[in-house]
Parts: sequence; structure tokens; C-alpha cells
Amino acid sequence: MTLTKPNLLPLLENLATQIEGELKFDTLTKTLYATDASVYREIPLAVAFPKSESDIQKLILFAGKNKTSLIPRTAGTSLAGQCVGNGIVVDVARNFTKILEFNKEEKWVRVQPGVVRDELNQFLKPHGLFFSPITSTANRAMIGGMVGNNSCGTTSIVYGTTRDKVMELKVFLSDGSQVVFGELSQAEFEAKCHYETLEGQLYRQVRQELSNPENQKNIEEQFPKKTIHRRNTGYAVDVLLESEIFTEGGGKFNFCKLLAGSEGTLAFTTEIKILLDPVPDPLEIVVAAHFESIHQSMKAAQVAMKHPATAVELMDKIILDCTKESIEYSKNRYFVEGDPMALLMIEFTGKTESEAREKGDKLIADLKAAGLGYAYPVIGPDLTKSAWALRSAGLGLLANIPGDPKAVACIEDTAVDIDDLADYIDELDEILKGFNQNPVHYAHAGAGEIHMRPILDLKKKADQEEFYKISEASAKLVKKYNGSLSGEHGDGRVRAPFIPMMVGEENYQLLRRVKYTWDPDNIFNPGKIVDTAPMNTSLRYEAEMVTPEQNTLMDFSAAGGILRLAEKCNGSGDCRKLPASGGTMCPSYQATRNEKDTTRGRANTLREFLTMDKKENAFDHPEIKEALDLCLSCKGCTAECPSNVDMASMKAEFLYQYQKTHGVPLRSKAFAHINELNGLAAIVPGLANFTLANGITGGLMKSVLGVAPKRNLPEISKVSLRKWYKNNYSKLPGKTPVVKSLYLFIDEFTNHNDTEIGITAIKLLKKLGYEVKVVDHEESGRSALSKGLLEKAKKHAEANVRIFQDIIDGNTPLLGIEPSAILSFRDEYPRLVGKELVEGAKKLKFHTQTIEEFIGKEIAAGNIKSDSFTEETKKIKLHGHCHQKALSSMTWTQKMLSLPKNYSVETIPSGCCGMAGSFGYEAEHYDISMQIGEMVLFPAVRNAEVATIIAAPGTSCRHQISDGTGRKAKHPVEIFWEALK
Repeated sequence: MTLTKPNLLPLLENLATQIEGELKFDTLTKTLYATDASVYREIPLAVAFPKSESDIQKLILFAGKNKTSLIPRTAGTSLAGQCVGNGIVVDVARNFTKILEFNKEEKWVRVQPGVVRDELNQFLKPHGLFFSPITSTANRAMIGGMVGNNSCGTTSIVYGTTRDKVMELKVFLSDGSQVVFGELSQAEFEAKCHYETLEGQLYRQVRQELSNPENQKNIEEQFPKKTIHRRNTGYAVDVLLESEIFTEGGGKFNFCKLLAGSEGTLAFTTEIKILLDPVPDPLEIVVAAHFESIHQSMKAAQVAMKHPATAVELMDKIILDCTKESIEYSKNRYFVEGDPMALLMIEFTGKTESEAREKGDKLIADLKAAGLGYAYPVIGPDLTKSAWALRSAGLGLLANIPGDPKAVACIEDTAVDIDDLADYIDELDEILKGFNQNPVHYAHAGAGEIHMRPILDLKKKADQEEFYKISEASAKLVKKYNGSLSGEHGDGRVRAPFIPMMVGEENYQLLRRVKYTWDPDNIFNPGKIVDTAPMNTSLRYEAEMVTPEQNTLMDFSAAGGILRLAEKCNGSGDCRKLPASGGTMCPSYQATRNEKDTTRGRANTLREFLTMDKKENAFDHPEIKEALDLCLSCKGCTAECPSNVDMASMKAEFLYQYQKTHGVPLRSKAFAHINELNGLAAIVPGLANFTLANGITGGLMKSVLGVAPKRNLPEISKVSLRKWYKNNYSKLPGKTPVVKSLYLFIDEFTNHNDTEIGITAIKLLKKLGYEVKVVDHEESGRSALSKGLLEKAKKHAEANVRIFQDIIDGNTPLLGIEPSAILSFRDEYPRLVGKELVEGAKKLKFHTQTIEEFIGKEIAAGNIKSDSFTEETKKIKLHGHCHQKALSSMTWTQKMLSLPKNYSVETIPSGCCGMAGSFGYEAEHYDISMQIGEMVLFPAVRNAEVATIIAAPGTSCRHQISDGTGRKAKHPVEIFWEALK
């Protein structure tokens, strides 16, 4: 919709004062909401964050009066451009998040649209019920978006779609009136038709249109086959036609059937009442059937659907290959045998594992009898979660395809009858060969819906044209099979232009009449479903636009430069998952619920400003600085983002480049040079500690540096670890013969602040039979990296690579105590050092370990045994360091601490602790730092019994636990040492 009034800014400013929530129209916020998980980009007029239904009503009345539009937005469901537009984006994800009412006996729940699907099910689990549609984005997908798209997910073959579950919707209509839609008897329907309101007009119109025999005939003949339960093409007038009002023996009439899948184009939803299902049988297994061709897998899906499977999902070779390059998801490939062209994951449940396995065995026998497949590993209940995580990552993993060509969503949502699936896919593959395409195939084979994606470079005009041509060819084929162009992702902008072809012109005009009866001024999400712009316009990139190249100090060449690394984000929104979903990414978003604080928001900001930049310093944008401000550099995205968007490295580079223009702040200089400052303080540690702890001098220092007054500054140890090693190592008792030699990296934090932990580590290693060598080396450079002082960090990295590259190998590893320091070798060093040292850095990357990793591997090798340790009973609660979780694994720490026979280790399901090096010390970040700690970590520590040992490998994690709970956390080596006989 084109704005016709040039003076809306003053009106928006006035509206902002009238609502309880926020209305923002700054450049950064509009940039963040200019895209979704689709290929489209359009700068909105403003972004609203309503707090109440009154706010929404005021926004509707404002839009109607001022001839603008409202684009509703939650999270986790838009792939077709539904949430992109030039009106006011209305984000209800932040404030409309309440579970309002629950009736266990009648099996329903009433929620606001911003409730996350998985969080709802966590609430319902103790009651034996769940909301059954499960999208691959279920840990951040919100119920409002699922209704808007009629989401389905992996289990729709058993449970149906969201449309099947919606009982009532409380909505605002386009005139600002509020109504509740639900099931109506014939008498109630007729009574509604007599209302002299917009609501009454809606009932009268649908009665008139669907009572018309010609319209009925057109719908029956032109809409998708009824055997396809994923039917999302246009508005669901075909479903309304099945009600008793128009069809003898039909069900009750319910306008919710129409609103589900309407993409926010007809009304604005504020409450949703949904039907629940009993939780499925508790034990599930997955048959991972391997195939040498896509065709074989499609035939196998038809066989699988004759069995009581609860999910039949496809992954092809392209996606499987993408998982190899992912830190997180490569761990979940354990069941993949050989190099399959396609893999079907077929789920069976049972009250017992043997019952589920019996069902799986029958399928395997049928597949073998049909000559379909070459391997059929069965994944047991303990491992199905990780196997499904591999499948769920499909969308994000596709962004790992290197270069500008990407797997593009345009034909990915077609659904056909399962009996037509193999032939349809064969034909579509042949069509795509004519476009020189080898497309991606994945997702819902059992439902007749394969998410196929062509590989296109939408920066090129020719590929933008192919984008349309491929979509058109696909639409024609879907029509041939009387399928649905959209199964669950919606029409949006990408498929809506083909709706006239799919349902016929007469039906299309009916859909238009429905739209403009509900929304005569076209204020609700215009340009979606009907009257859409050409599907290859308003794309993220202008045709033939040259991707700007930035000279960076860090090497981003593996991604094609820092801008292309940001472009790897495809908007799947994995970074919007909440604390209960586990993992680390993205701690600041989990605290603020602000899109700006997601990895996606930051990537979009970098992409927008680096692409459109006209400045001499491309990084000199306060908007980028604001977006990156709350990034804790936790590296959660490095592992957990399926696209491997490494925001920590991009933040370090941004700070370096930005500070070229604006200078380095005093506090950043102090933190980056903390090793040198601690070295000076270590000359007189007693005086230094008095100065730090004293209220006057310490308070003055905090004030000058901008350190939070409530923080306790780390003490300086009485002796440095280096000095202690030099004076004492040769005197330590040790086991003979020596099992192995190793080098210990004495990081800057252990050397001056945690010397006792370092001493304990050395004593432990020597007593266990390991020769601990120490050489003069530089600090890790971690502090300099975090503050963007990359030249300083590079100097340290290059010096350390030169020192260690010739003395470290597979037999003599390099160990570190502080995870963030030692893992710099594994992560940043190969991208930080000069070209002549890259190979040396890469070699070190594979032979550098955390101390727990080393000990865990030695335990696995049989070199460290439990009989050397106490048989006392101890309970341990373990909090993992973010970098360790992203770049190594907490499995080694668990293995190490579980070695003593009666030690039990419980890993706290926490993400980042919130301290993140210096972040939590900074005055302006203190509150959010503590808020992050309070999400999971602090309550878990406070609730632990007094006798329970709290373990945390990271120095900043231990300080955060102390400041937040008053409990002292120990490094795992301290606990292991104390357990040694």
C-alpha cells in the first residue's frame, strides 16, 4: 500500500503517546523489521509493540483513518514474506505471551498469540496433554503465527493441522470492533446474520457466497483434493463449505476455519482457544531408512504411510552434506551410513520400546521386500531427540551453501496426494533440470509435501527472473495433480500471484470479495493472498547490485567476507529460542525479548548497513553499534545457529573498525590490557587488593572506568602461576613412568587471578603421571579480542603460534585451564594471524585442548582409572562455559567429574551465565547480566543443597555465581584433585 499522506510522522509521534506499549520509527528498528525468513525486504513505516488490546484497537483505527496498514508479527512461521510490508509492523511477541485459561477435562487452553509452542507444551506436559502441530521451529514459533499460517509440522499425518485445533478466536475487525469467533449451530448462525454490524455482514456474505450453487461447483472442481490435509491455498472457503450450513451432515460452522491460514489479512487476533491432544505414547524410535535416489525414498514414503508411523520426514544429500560443516549438527550424524542420496526418518511410538520397535521392524521388512533402501538403522528413545534436531535444522543449514547462490523458498511448500507424490517429484525434478537445477529435497514426505528449493543467486537479474519462471512451472504442475501450492508456509508474497491459476478466476474473485468484505480499506496485511505484487519484486537485493567488499583484519574469506558471513543468516530465527529450550544462543534476546538482540537482528543490521553504506568507514554506523551492544560474544551462534553465523567474530571486527574513527574508550583499553595491569599489581599484591576492595579507592576506580558498583573486582594472587611453577614444579611428587608429556598454556587469568587453580591443575597432572612443561609465551589475547583491539590480539596470536607450532603435536598437546583463553587457538587464531602462520595455527587448532577435554580422553584411553579416586558420595552441579559448549564439549567435563565411583554430576541446563568476561562488570550492562543469570543458573545454584558442589570451568562464570548467589563455585580440576586418593 502506498502512503498518500506526507505528514504521518507527527501523527505517529502523537500515536506513540496514546498507547501503553511502544511505537518506534527509528532507522534501526525499521531495518530489523524490514525482513523475515523470506527473500523479501521492505522498510516499514513504524514498528509497534502493543501492551494491551486497547493499543491494538488504537492502531487499527489509526491505520483506517490515515490509509496505512498493519502487518501482524510473532515469530517462527513466515517463509513467504507474510511479515514484510511498508505499513506499521505490529509485533505481539514481546507482550502478548500469557496462557490465559486451561481446562484439563475438556482438553483446551486459551492463549495470547505470542505464546511459544514448546513453552505451551511444557506447561501442559504435567497434565498429560499437548498442542500437537509441531513445526521445525517449535522452540520459537508462536501460536499466533501458527494460526495465521495454519502450521502443520512433522506429525500432521496423525494429528492434523493447526486449523483442526482452533476452537475460538478473539479478534478485532477492521472497524475496530472486537468479536469472538467459534462454533455455531444453524440457529446461532442465522441469528448472527441479522446483526447490523460488520460481524453480521461477514455472516451474511458467506451465506450468500457459499449458498450459490455455481460457487459451490467452482470450489469443488478447482480447489485442491480433499485427500490433501495440508491445503493452504488462498482462503479456506472450501473448508467452510463442508459445514452443516452448506452441506448436509457437515460439522458446525466456525469462522476460525477461515481465519486459520489467512495470514493476518482479515482480522487481528488477540486470543486463541485451541483443542489439545493426549500426549503420545512415551517411547519412540526412528527408522532412518537410507536410499540411493530421491525416487526410491518417495516410493518408500508411500509404503511407510501404510504403517502406523507418527512422522515420515525426508532429508536429501544436499542437506546431509551441510550438516558435516556444522559444529553442533555434525555431532548428530552418528546414524548416517555411507553417502545416501536421501534419508527417510520414520517415527513409531509405543507404550514400551519393544512395542515401538516391533512397528519399525514390520516397516523395514516391507521396505526390503519392495527393494527400497540399503540401510535401516533404528534410533532408540535415548537418541531420537538429537536425530530430530538434525532434521529440524534443515532450513538454517541450507544457508551454509557457500557463495551468493542460496537455496530459495518458492516451490518448497507444495502438497499433493501421497499416491501422486513419487510421480509429482519425478516430473518436478525433470522440470528443474530444464533450469539447470539440482534442487534441495526435505521435510514432510508422509504428508505429500516436500520442501524443494532451487539454488539461485537473487543478486542477479537472470536468477530473479528464474525465480519467477521456476515458481510458475511448479504451480502449473501442482495444478495438474490438483494439489495445494501451499501446504503450511502460506501464500504470502511468493505464492499468492499464482492463486488465480490454482483455484480459477471465479474462485479468485470470490476470495477477493471475502477479503474486502472483512477489510474494505485493506488495512490488514495488504498484498498477501490477494492483489499481490509480482513475486520477484521487493527482494532483499537489487538486481546486479555489487556486494561491497570490506577490508578486515580478521580473515572472513571462508564465508566470502564479513558481509557474506552476515548474509548467511536466512532468518530462520533459531536465535529466538527461550531458556527452557536449552542451549546458549542468544542470551541477551532471552532476557530482553527484543529482535535487536538476536543473532538474526544483528546479522540483518550488519547486512543492511554494510550493503547500503556510502561512508568512508563502512562500519561507522551507530545503528550497528547499538545492535551489537548486548552481544555477549558467547559464541553460542557459532555452534547453535544452523547457518554458523559467527557474531562474536563480527562484533570484534566491528569494534576494531568503528574505533578507527571514534577511538578506543578508556574502559576498553583497561580491560584489553588487563594482563599488563595485573602484572603491575602483582608486584605489590597486598596493596593492589586493598585498593581494589576499599570502598573509596575501589569505588573511585569503578566510577572512572564505568564498572558496576555492585561488582567485586577479581583479586590479585600473592604469587603468579609462572613464578610458582618455576620455583616448585621440580619438587612435586609424580607418578612414574611418565604417561605423557604436555605443555600447559598459562593464561592471563589463571596466572594472576586464579593461581591456586593453576597450582592444583599442575599438581593433579603430575600426580596422575603427566609431565607438565611450561615455556615463555604471550597472553591469549582474549581480552583484546572482546574489546576490538585486534592488532594487539593479532600480535599475541602470532607470537604464540610461532612459539608452539613446532613443539605441539598429537603426542604432546597444549592444555589450558581457562576455556575462553585456550580455545582462542581453536577458533580465532587461524583467522587472526598473518598468511605465513595460518598453517601453523591450523595445526595447533587440532592439538589444543581444555584440561577437562584432555583428562576425559585419557580416561577413555584407560590411562586414568576410578580406583585412584575416593569412594565418598558427592553431588555436583555443573555449569558449562559458553565457549567450551560451542567449541569443545561439556561431555569431557562430565566424564571427568563422574569418574569417582560415587560422584553424581548434574549439568545445569543454563546458557550463558551473563558475565561474559568484562560484559557483566560494565555498569550499563550489570542489570541485564544479572537478569541472564536469573533465567536458569542462579535459581539452580540457590536450590542446590548446601553439600552439593557447584562446578564452573570459567573464571567469569565463577565470579558471576558468587555475585549472584553468594555460593563459591569450583573449577573441575579442584574437585578432581580433592577426589584423588
